[in-house]
Amino acid sequence: MQLTTTVNDESRVVEVAGTEAAVDVVRDRLGLTGTKLVCGSGVCGACTMLVDGEPVLGCLTPATRLRDASVTTVEGLADGDELHPVQRAFAHHDGLQCGYCTPGFVVGAVAFHDRWRTEHGTDEPDRETIADALAGHLCRCGAYEGIYRAVAAACRGEHDGGAGTVERVDAPAKVTGSAVYTTDVSLPGMLHAAFRRSDVAAGIVGPVTFPAGVVGVDLLAREGTGDRRVRWAGQPIAVVAADSPAEARRIARELDVRVTPQPFVVDPDEAVRPGAPLVYATRADRKAAPSAGEGGSMPAPWDGNRHGPSRTPFLGTVAKRRIASARSAGSAAPGATAAPGATAAPAATAATAAPGAPAAPAGPSGDRTSGLVELELRTGVQVHTAFEPHACVADWSDPQHLRVWLSTQGVDLMRTEIASHFDLDPAEVEVVAEYVGGGFGAKLSLTMEAVGAISLSRIARRPVKLVLDRHEELTGTGNRPGSRSRVSLLVDERSHAVKALTVDTDSHAGVAVGNSVAALAMLMYDRTPRLARDVDVVTNAPPGAPFRGPGGPTSAWALEQTVDEVAHRTGRDPIALRAQWDGNQKRQALYRWASALPTWQQRPVTGSASGRFRRGVGVATGNWIYLVDPDCEVVVTVARGRLVASTASQDMGTGSRTVVARAVAGVFGVDPTEVEVRFGRSHAGTTHGPASGGSRTTVSLWSAAVEAATSLRDRVGRDLGAAPDGASATAKRGGDRGLRAVPITMNGIQVGRGFSAALHVSEVEVDTRTGRTRVLRVHGGIAVGRIHAPVLARSQCEGSIIQGIGLALYENQVLDPHTGLTLTANLEDYRIPQLGDTPEIDIHFHEDGWDRVPGGGVGLGEVATISPAASVGNAIFNATGWRPLTLPVRPDRVLAGLRTVVAR
Repeated sequence: MQLTTTVNDESRVVEVAGTEAAVDVVRDRLGLTGTKLVCGSGVCGACTMLVDGEPVLGCLTPATRLRDASVTTVEGLADGDELHPVQRAFAHHDGLQCGYCTPGFVVGAVAFHDRWRTEHGTDEPDRETIADALAGHLCRCGAYEGIYRAVAAACRGEHDGGAGTVERVDAPAKVTGSAVYTTDVSLPGMLHAAFRRSDVAAGIVGPVTFPAGVVGVDLLAREGTGDRRVRWAGQPIAVVAADSPAEARRIARELDVRVTPQPFVVDPDEAVRPGAPLVYATRADRKAAPSAGEGGSMPAPWDGNRHGPSRTPFLGTVAKRRIASARSAGSAAPGATAAPGATAAPAATAATAAPGAPAAPAGPSGDRTSGLVELELRTGVQVHTAFEPHACVADWSDPQHLRVWLSTQGVDLMRTEIASHFDLDPAEVEVVAEYVGGGFGAKLSLTMEAVGAISLSRIARRPVKLVLDRHEELTGTGNRPGSRSRVSLLVDERSHAVKALTVDTDSHAGVAVGNSVAALAMLMYDRTPRLARDVDVVTNAPPGAPFRGPGGPTSAWALEQTVDEVAHRTGRDPIALRAQWDGNQKRQALYRWASALPTWQQRPVTGSASGRFRRGVGVATGNWIYLVDPDCEVVVTVARGRLVASTASQDMGTGSRTVVARAVAGVFGVDPTEVEVRFGRSHAGTTHGPASGGSRTTVSLWSAAVEAATSLRDRVGRDLGAAPDGASATAKRGGDRGLRAVPITMNGIQVGRGFSAALHVSEVEVDTRTGRTRVLRVHGGIAVGRIHAPVLARSQCEGSIIQGIGLALYENQVLDPHTGLTLTANLEDYRIPQLGDTPEIDIHFHEDGWDRVPGGGVGLGEVATISPAASVGNAIFNATGWRPLTLPVRPDRVLAGLRTVVAR
């Protein structure tokens, strides 16, 4: 049918079939791609548009609703070149990161702002009012604090009349919807692709039969191993292309694919029992297992479904002997060993505890000994959930040149991997990712949407687009693996010095291996005898993938709960005890800062609270390695009197564009918005740029950009108007005095000397009637040296806290034990933090200690995410006297734990 509608003050006539949603018409028919499709079920708010002045969800609104209506999308909010006050506020207060959810937030906030200003003038709405107004909007990056600040400031009238600066150089493109992501790319003659996926968790697949005239690829046949097995429910079997996404999905569903189901196991506890079905039955199968970590997995033995341990000794024999001796001597206090989900009973007095420290009741003899503390802790599976789904547009129309638009964290890395996979010269490949809607580690490798789209384009010699839906995104694109860790910590009964530490971790990353959790715990505190044993327990579940600080939050959950338990039993202040053990001077500075916080000084005695709502404060700390890409190059050019900086890197919301712009602008004394940064493209003519992973992007880019700009300035001066057009300078990051010699350098990455540091203090409120935990306030201390873009760095650290809260309280992938299918495959069942879950956040940067590093600082994206979840767990213990040992800390687990406290 044909309908007429007015969109952004322009009359439009569109053809609709009557079954489309409004978001499909706006994006696909009208080309207004600022409106994003994320969840498809009315949960996230990314597709919000105004219809007759009221905000509606485009994914739930029938296209026929647009008939004779007045529609405003994010592209229509500005008045010519004059942005709406809300758009200016979002840009000034950095109420965004990757920007994929930003248009929906902006449209919803504009509706609230205009209504509020009419009714309340310039009075400021409180946080609860803003949260209620935008409750239907989600941000996976966790930019909620900036959103609060932006909406409040706009309502106060601070951004009327053009007021406010731009902190993020690409913010204008993101708040107006003009930023083009891979999902927004549309090419003439383009086909659309869809996967046929396995609906069984294990099976043998017969040949795939494609109907006549259908462009399709048997993905299992392409692997060339002769292995026709599927090992997890949702694994891609084949991919087909058609003229529309709906037609491609229909063809994929109706493909003649015969699968013979085989026995499977999805529960890691069941997987290690005798007689469990083997996920990998042969040596060749095991060798081909995917990696859940960065850089592949270490060699380790296999025993059934167990892979490992890969040992990290650190005087492990001594540690084992000391702990075994302590066990046999019975020096562990009563109740020192806790079963999963149980509470370790306290067994020491706090007669000399520091002010504000939790008191622990006296042990049988009334002394202050603790001896051996042993806990077993578990974590669930956390899914990356980037809002821009994995997506690829491949154009191999020209047999001599492959152009790929890809939602990726490494345009240069992917160009190399694509060339290798398809046996091409890298000079024949171009990879484009102008804007990337989040990744968090899941977009660091060559994944199946790219392989599928490229393969189909080679056959059809037409562009092919393949975009995953939210169900696919939440099923098989990666996750932070679940775990079970057993920690044994032996301390001297008088001095409380660490005598031995062992950590044994079983990680379950589905069919993937290569997790490192226990090994990371060895990098904290005293260099005492210690032993780490990491084991992968493989199951017929979707594969894990690197996730922001791979292994770090999981390791911190296990170690920091145990350290907190030692502090409790010895009556020591948890910060003071850590400071006694920790020789890292950067963390020592953070301990001094945290100890002086009123939130910490007013911390209640553990378990002393009463009544329905109980408040508590917890602390946790963490570190991360310093990585750098020494081959990173930046080119700075004068083009028509304007500075242009370029490299083959990308910005997935971390602010890399802004970092380069600020580096160059500082040399020439201009505003960063006056520097054009050309990112997101890798081809034969571009210089090498770093991938966005391992917290190496900023530290690699900054010094190269400064050096290139300085070289250019020394040649042409500061007067760009007089500079010859095309004048340029190139600089390579190179090494520095802090680089550590390593046996293997992977993908040009080197390991630097020293560790960045973080410390988080969280305050929670536990509702003892419902079991619900609210995080009220979080103080985050970050020691990474010089901060090159303070507002954006703060936004990154705030987002890491939000993701940590998700890990601590909400997020957990759940599989059907009978089928292996993912049950949490939408954003209602897979719960991520919302605006109303956001605590008050205070970020403190300690900028000393990295003078030897060019630029004076290192990356913060990963270290900032290590300890938030652990600090929340310790705060719950302080509030209730019950120690949570399993993540997420769901209400039912809280209520069950509180019953054990009452029973004692």
